[in-house]
Formats: sequence, C-alpha cells, structure tokens
Amino acid sequence: MHRRLALPFLLLAPALGAQVAIEPSAFVIRNGHDTLVVERFARTEGTITGRVTAKGQPEFRYRAFLGPGHSVDSMHMEVYAPGVAADAKPLQEARVILRGDSVLIRNTGGGRDFATQPGALPLLNNSYALTELYTERARAHGDSADIPGFALNGGVTLAVAVRPLAADSVVLTVVGQVNRLRVDATGRILGGTMPSAGLVITRVEGAAASRIALGKPDYSAPAGAPYTAREVTVPRDGFTLGGTLTLPSGVTGRVPAVVTITGSGQQDRDEYIAVAGGYRPFRQVADTLGRRGIAVLRLDDRMIGASGGTVGTSADYADDVRAAVAWLREQPEIDPERIALVGHSEGGLIAPMVAATDPRLKGAVLMAGPSQTGRQILTFQQKQAIDLEPSIAPASRDSAYRANMAMTDSSAATNPWLRYFLAYDPLATASRVTTVPILILQGATDHQVTPEQAPALERAFTAAGNRDVTMRVFPELNHLFIHDPSGLPSGYGALTSNLVDPEVLGVLADWLAVR
Repeated sequence: MHRRLALPFLLLAPALGAQVAIEPSAFVIRNGHDTLVVERFARTEGTITGRVTAKGQPEFRYRAFLGPGHSVDSMHMEVYAPGVAADAKPLQEARVILRGDSVLIRNTGGGRDFATQPGALPLLNNSYALTELYTERARAHGDSADIPGFALNGGVTLAVAVRPLAADSVVLTVVGQVNRLRVDATGRILGGTMPSAGLVITRVEGAAASRIALGKPDYSAPAGAPYTAREVTVPRDGFTLGGTLTLPSGVTGRVPAVVTITGSGQQDRDEYIAVAGGYRPFRQVADTLGRRGIAVLRLDDRMIGASGGTVGTSADYADDVRAAVAWLREQPEIDPERIALVGHSEGGLIAPMVAATDPRLKGAVLMAGPSQTGRQILTFQQKQAIDLEPSIAPASRDSAYRANMAMTDSSAATNPWLRYFLAYDPLATASRVTTVPILILQGATDHQVTPEQAPALERAFTAAGNRDVTMRVFPELNHLFIHDPSGLPSGYGALTSNLVDPEVLGVLADWLAVR
C-alpha cells in the first residue's frame, strides 16, 4: 500500500513564493518521457532556496541556511496545494532548527522537538538540491560516508550511505532505495538514476531551468469513445473535491454508476503511479465501464489536482466517498439505486467502510483490499524489504526490524493517517456488510497486500450473512494487477507494461453490469 503524505509539523515561515520566483538551476525526475518532479533551486554560499513540484502532489518550498562542513543550521518550509500561483498562501508553514542531537520544529502552536544524531542533514522527498549536501560531505571525507538523515516527511532519523562507484559517480542508499549519481570532484550532483523505480535524474542550468514544467493531465474521453467526460466538483465541508464524470453516450434513461477509490499516497483521479511510463488503473476502469454503459466518477484525493481540503485518515476519506455517492444520486443522468464502489489497495479498505453504512449501494469491488491491520501489513513489508536487502547482514536483521518499527511508531505519533491505519481492523468492518454485494479481486503475486488476505475477507463477509460474495485470485498478477511473476515492489521499475490485465477488467465489468 502506498504511503500518504506524512508531515510531522504544521509549517511556519516567512512567505517564500517571491523568493524562489527566479532560479538558475533545476533537477528534473523523469520516468521515460514522463516528467514527474521538477525542483527549481538557487544556491549561494550560505543558503539553498528551492521549490519542489511533483506530479499531482503538494508543492514544497524551502530555504535552508547552511553551516560549516556541508551542514544545515535551520530551514524555513512551506507546503502549498498543487498548481497554485507563486503568490498563493501556504497550507502549512514551519521553521526547522538542527542543533546537535535534536531537531526543533516550530510553528504557531509551539511545535515539537525530535531526537536525532549529531551531524544529521535534512531529508526532503524528491529534493536533490538537499541530497547534494550528502554527496559533498562524502567527497570531503574521502568519498565514503554514513550520514544520519532527518526525514522531514516523517520526523525520524534514517541512515544514508554514500559509497564511490567510479571517479565520477557514487551510490547513495537510504532505507534500501538506491540512487546512482554522477558527481563532480566536489560532490556536486550532475545527474543519475533510481534503478528500482526506473527514474532518471537530470540537472538543468540557466534559462532552460525556468522553462521546464509538469504536463497538465488530460482527462478527456479518447477520440471515438462511446462516452463523454466532464469536469465536476463534489462539495464537502468547507472544500470541494474535483474530478471527472464519464457518461455513456446515446443512452436513454438513467445509467448505473461507479465511484472509484484510490490507494494510499495522495493520488490523482487516475491513481497515477510512475510505472512503465505511467500506470493509470482508474482511467482503464472508466474506459472499460463507459463502453459497457456504466458511468464512472473518479476524484482527485484531498490536496491533489482539483481537490482542496487537508490530509485526513481513512475514515475521513470514507466520508469523501459518501459525499461522492450522495452527489451522484442527485445527478439526472444517474440511477440513484444502481451505484457501486471500486476501491484499490487502501481504497479496498475504505469501500467496505462506506458499504457498512449504505445498504442502498449495489456493490463494492475490492481490488487488493486488505484483511489485516496496518501494523500487520507494514510489519510484513518491512521485514521482507530487510530480508531482501543485500547490504544488511543476517545477524543485523533483527535489530533492523526493531528499528524500522520504532520509526513507524514514532511517525504515527505525529501522523493521524498512519496512526489510524496501524490500528484499523478491516475484518471487523466486513462483519457489518451484510447486504451489499462484494467482489474481491486479488493478484497471486501481490507482496503489498498478500494473497491470503482475500479468502480471509471472503470468510468475514459470508460469516456475517452476506449471500453475494465473489472472490477471484489471478495467477502471476502483482498488487497493480499487472503480469509480474515476482510481484516484488522493488521490481516495479523493470515492468514493461503499465496496464491492468484485461481479464481483471473483464471480470469487474461483467460483475458490475448485472448489478
């Protein structure tokens, strides 16, 4: 399951919008021809000022104040909704102070202190301008270094290893994630790759850096499609959710409809993931169902794309789905008695939460929906990652397991989504879904939501008295329902297909068509 945005702070700082309007440098992260992240930055002798814009994600703006020995004394940080103007107001602000073995994070509510290790540097997702401090420090100390990194997206300290690969390159590893980076004699990053994710990092200088932009997603219906696609907004308490409603063309009378529910990770309405040029399962679902006469409402997650709001828990996202269902029932083209849900990963956890409170629903499809608690899921995922990591000696694995779960618990203390996810029991909810029909779809090589969880869900629904429960397990399909005999997430970067297997889409469409 993909992690949602985890901030240990509410940010407080002077506005940085005007301060980063002109930058002479940029790092660009691409998957094939698809630009995923642009980090524009300016570096002086004493500061790094940057703006990290990732596809479909909140924007981070920061200013790091540098100390001696490639260190950071403090940072101002801001978080903005995706796609906002340079002079927009931030959603969150903070000041981060690194002092010895402590990190102090200050905001209007007072803030919090975190323990770290002396010499720690900040870690910010997708920021190679800050990562450059690690490679520079390693170059200054003979090319190899083990440097503590304080993760700003989690509030924990991680080990960052920098090792020489050649005279002009290094390998930087953090939590098993390998970056192969080209560097100059001082450690300045010139480019690189993240092999497991199939990503390429490029450095751009001068005027060209200001011209780089993320492409605007196109949610229109393909040419010749037997359905239309229109942009819609769904009202919530104090904000709106933006998305796309696809409607079959040439149909008389009201049509059935589906609401899609993304997995964890603050994703756009297509549930876009940078795999093999771009995985968009819900665009495939909408296309398949649109050709079968079924409308589909797919929404951007909170704080993503056209949606507002703030990050919440799975229970909050279930309320978003309830609002979407209520909105659909008011649309003149939609049959209010023929609405179903399709959820993937965490979406397969949320769909039963909604079904348990809405017996009018005509069905819920759980694609790789979990039966285990979040703690059980993360324990398995972390143990497997450590067992498969060649740099961790077998004798050190037990301590690595404990350290990883300790970091998870530390993050949960300041992250409501993670805290809720760790404790939530999907089987207890399944026992309350007694009338809504259920379709469980599972990939047999899924290592994120393991295959044995599908029959456990099936048993829970049927034990509750639900007489319409169907389960299908598909051989050699991974968590993304892509053909993958291994199924290990570390191998996603090597996948050659970004498409959900057609058999899965056929089973899903056939089942929904008769509801």
